Amino acid sequence: MGLFSKDIETMDDLFVHQLRDIYYAEAQILKALPKMVDKASNADLRNGFSEHLEQTRNHVARLEEIFDMLDLDAEGVDCPAIDGILEEADDVSGEVEDKRVLDAALIAAAQAVEHYEITRYGTLMAWAEEAGREDCARLLKQTLDEERAADKKLTQIAESEVNLKAA
Repeated sequence: MGLFSKDIETMDDLFVHQLRDIYYAEAQILKALPKMVDKASNADLRNGFSEHLEQTRNHVARLEEIFDMLDLDAEGVDCPAIDGILEEADDVSGEVEDKRVLDAALIAAAQAVEHYEITRYGTLMAWAEEAGREDCARLLKQTLDEERAADKKLTQIAESEVNLKAA
């Protein structure tokens, strides 16, 4: 067996598999974000994580809407990539005692998650457009734009205050 399930034979199959992958990932992120809010000591970072938690709930709802459009059950498939990113974030954050350094570690972990999501949503949007599913592409683009904005906000918080305090 290769990189994907033996059930993936067409681009439609691949599209659905990747939708299920990101659906699973968003569910895992929903579980991880409250812990990140609790661990963050920087107020802007804590607020940013809280805002992104609400956005992530909307991301899940959009994915469920796409599943409905495709007449499919909304279900995830295991995503070892997001599991690994979140496990690493948990491990690293558990090892940092200095709250200022912990905030920098949390931003790095959150950006790893954002970059994964940006990759997935960008690919899914392109595939939806190619397949003529502008309805799906529109929803995927909304989420992609929010993920990019979250990444940009994390960079701004890191560069304007958190990294300086942690150094």
